[in-house]
Amino acid sequence: MTSSVRVTIGGGDGVGAGAVELGAGPGTVPPAERGETTIADRVVAKIASQAAREALGVLSRDAEPPHASVVVRHGSARVRVHVELDYPGDIGGRCARVRRRIVDRVRDLAGMSVPEVVVEVERLHLAARPDTVGGRPS
Repeated sequence: MTSSVRVTIGGGDGVGAGAVELGAGPGTVPPAERGETTIADRVVAKIASQAAREALGVLSRDAEPPHASVVVRHGSARVRVHVELDYPGDIGGRCARVRRRIVDRVRDLAGMSVPEVVVEVERLHLAARPDTVGGRPS
């Protein structure tokens, strides 16, 4: 059984200028044996950091953006993300949203499973209320 792939650039209906035809003849290596795609740990860490930002939404103006470190082994990523949160607030709920978002985004964008996400809350920021100035009662 042979198959072929035809890619045409710039229109046209035949092989010629702007067209490439690749055959999968008898001497061709099967797709599963050609190699693999490797995604660097730092790329997955950037995906995780961005996912944490998306999950947290608007942060206090003096809060540092989330940053992550990742270890990738055998197609799965273990993530540790550092965040700063507003206080008072639902810290557990926000951390759970961060975990879910990281798992979903890494799976969707990098094709990796995420068996572990550790969320470390580095700092809590006193949430500004209407009756406060600079975090202190007025």
